[in-house]
Amino acid sequence: MIYLDNAATSWPKPPGVAEAMLNCLEEKGANPGRSGHRMSLAAGKVVDAARASIARLFNIPDRDRVIFTLNATDALNMALKGVLKPGDHVVTTSMEHNSVTRPLYGLRKIVSVTKVPCAPDGSLEAGEIEKAVRMNTRVIVVTHASNVTGTVMPVREIGALARQKGLIFIVDAAQSAGILDIDAQNMNIDLLAMPGHKGLMGPPGTGVLYVGERVDLRPFREGGTGSRSTEPDQPEVMPEKYESGTLNSVGIAGLGAGVEFVHGTGLKTLRRHELELTRRFIEGAGKIPGMILFGPGADEERAPVVSFRMEGKDTGAVGAALDKWYNIACRAGLHCAPDAHRTLGTLESKLVRFSFSYFNTAGEVDFALQCLRDINKRDLPPANGGCNC
Repeated sequence: MIYLDNAATSWPKPPGVAEAMLNCLEEKGANPGRSGHRMSLAAGKVVDAARASIARLFNIPDRDRVIFTLNATDALNMALKGVLKPGDHVVTTSMEHNSVTRPLYGLRKIVSVTKVPCAPDGSLEAGEIEKAVRMNTRVIVVTHASNVTGTVMPVREIGALARQKGLIFIVDAAQSAGILDIDAQNMNIDLLAMPGHKGLMGPPGTGVLYVGERVDLRPFREGGTGSRSTEPDQPEVMPEKYESGTLNSVGIAGLGAGVEFVHGTGLKTLRRHELELTRRFIEGAGKIPGMILFGPGADEERAPVVSFRMEGKDTGAVGAALDKWYNIACRAGLHCAPDAHRTLGTLESKLVRFSFSYFNTAGEVDFALQCLRDINKRDLPPANGGCNC
């Protein structure tokens, strides 16, 4: 299979990820932080090592502020619902994923939201965010890179704006963690949410929330933490304050191995290869009659995500044909980002998305382009089944 759905979950995983998970399960399978015996202590060291590795990647001075979550959506729910209070106002954008828009919609009875319109290519000027700020604005929340177009938002400029105005800045790094350079301190990020299973190369069911020192975040869950058990309230000590219950130590072991692969290979090396593939695809696709690409051009700053549609072809049918005829995995539909598709004008037509990783090759890109040229000349049967969401 040629796997071009890395924006959903990266695959394959780097060498060492599966091995780290198996080793943790077989050799360190006890509950981390709950007992004093050697196996529990060994499991705790695995978790601590992953926490430290993540802190180093994002320039987080205190590793105890790295909180393990279920995924990026879980982290964003913790951030939004933990910081917002009745009467607060939130500024966000028209390119957000449902992991931001749905929690905000769920809070609509107590908070107000302004969605700043983005340009037709998904881009945004930081000054437009400033215009939306009100007296009761408490939070600015933006995606770092669009999961539909790969458009990179001006996070550094927005972070400086948020800090100047005393606002909490939340960044959804689902498409940028392990892909773009993120410095939580220099970008003035207060809450940074990310999945473990995409650019960080870890397994599904892992995620991270960085909680900055400026944030008084209410715990999303309360319960057992393995410390201060006689206290009726959730302990204030980090990271236990936000990590109730048994951690996914096996998944965290795999995540730690994935992050170490990013460290070892180098973010610049990973990014250079992913951008080369992205440019190769954009340049080739631009020569196919009837192919309409969305998002930044080949030479612009972007994540390795490209969405397109083919004139006269049903989007779902194109995705199904790529899968069934050519064994190419991609994603066709709305990508859980209807606001982004409204911005692009593709809510009805939907789009096909290719997303590249370090483990893809130029030959795979060329083969995919040839398949699209072939599809362009053929009549497609209606798409039956599959995900078109």
